[in-house]
Amino acid sequence: MNSPIMTKRRTPPAPTRALFGTDGIRGLANRGSMTPEIAFRLGMAVTYRMRKARKQSPRIVVGKDTRLSGYLFESALASGICAMGGNVLLSGPLPTPAIAHLTESMRADAGFVISASHNPFDDNGIKVFGADGFKLPDEEEAELERLIESDELDRDRPTGTAIGRAERIDDAPGRYISAVKASFPRGLTLDGLKIVVDAAHGAAYRTAPLVFSELGAKVVPLGVEPNGANINDGVGALHPAACAAAVKKHRADLGIALDGDADRLIVLDERGNVIDGDAIMALCARKMLRERALKKRTLVATVMSNLGLERALERDGGKLVRCAVGDRYVVETMRKRGLNLGGEQSGHLVFLDHATTGDGLVAALQVLAVVLREGRPISELAHEVLERVPQILVNRTLPSRRALEEMARTQKAIASAEKKLGRNGRVLVRWSGTEPKLRVMVEGPSEKLIEELAHGIAAEAERDLSGAAAAV
Repeated sequence: MNSPIMTKRRTPPAPTRALFGTDGIRGLANRGSMTPEIAFRLGMAVTYRMRKARKQSPRIVVGKDTRLSGYLFESALASGICAMGGNVLLSGPLPTPAIAHLTESMRADAGFVISASHNPFDDNGIKVFGADGFKLPDEEEAELERLIESDELDRDRPTGTAIGRAERIDDAPGRYISAVKASFPRGLTLDGLKIVVDAAHGAAYRTAPLVFSELGAKVVPLGVEPNGANINDGVGALHPAACAAAVKKHRADLGIALDGDADRLIVLDERGNVIDGDAIMALCARKMLRERALKKRTLVATVMSNLGLERALERDGGKLVRCAVGDRYVVETMRKRGLNLGGEQSGHLVFLDHATTGDGLVAALQVLAVVLREGRPISELAHEVLERVPQILVNRTLPSRRALEEMARTQKAIASAEKKLGRNGRVLVRWSGTEPKLRVMVEGPSEKLIEELAHGIAAEAERDLSGAAAAV
């Protein structure tokens, strides 16, 4: 069960899916659900659905990050698409949001991204975008799983000239760079700014430095030498210390740290301090509120975002709507409610006026626009806009996985913690959507109290499951 449990809030359960998690299929490359055989049939399944709907040869974009196993899955997906009569447009290594953009702008029928985002290099994953550049909803992913596991795909394979073909999109990086730069306000440049750009040896290793340098910044590149095995290794959004050190060493104005597929952003101020997704959302939402550009004066964030973000918005006359963890659920909520800004504390930031999914480069340019117009260091701006409530996140790897409602000790510990916090805090307990971990988040007025409560809930969960294992 991936949906969280928190005070007075419940997230409706998603359709049961065995392959797809909160962000596509993901796992150890060449094992389990991440094999070329699964990728081949996924390519077939998406193409089959497109053919049934449109009765023509679908055009499908396939992109990847810099993992060694990307070659394996790129070939398998392309083969599956061609086997079902689709035509493949190969972009090579590009950020996840670039594939979303190319899919929509080139009028393709679907898009695949081969990436495990922030995971280690030996993992990989596959995400699917629809023709509109948005990730598929749970219901459509469940239907793809049904097709993959059935023999329906094998009944009507095309032959002869009906088999598809593949070609490279040679100008794909340039198309994406132009789209990202177009999101930056006209009349502004980055002239005079020195920026450290950390691409995590990932998908944006070529495009990210070019975006900022073409807008006038002096760029100090970091994490731009991928070798297939070093993606996210000690650099990027998950390891901002490397970017922070470079900012201080080169006396840069700020640092931009991306993750492996560049859909996530962490900013480092001129002192090397981390500015996470909550602070970035607060900064941008305040600007948009003042300019009357934030639709319905509402921001979307997940249940993980700090209570301080909610209070900051209320102080500026806005409001926060929360949703389940995962940038796809942020986007779904934004679209349903007609909103244009949302994101996650982890750095997935969605500006729907400019992109259909989280885009680290687009988000970075929106932050830079605020800095330039305010004429003050980002450290000052971030500090004044968000007063955080103490928060702790405990991740506990457990021997098995059960529905949280069936874990009696855990439920009792959650109820006790909620009673102690009252209206001064929050408790959130959920299973990870991509890893075998229980995540326990507690917010409250005291660091000591929330640490005690979070570790207490995690310990009770361990007792719940160790007892179940012993009974078996």
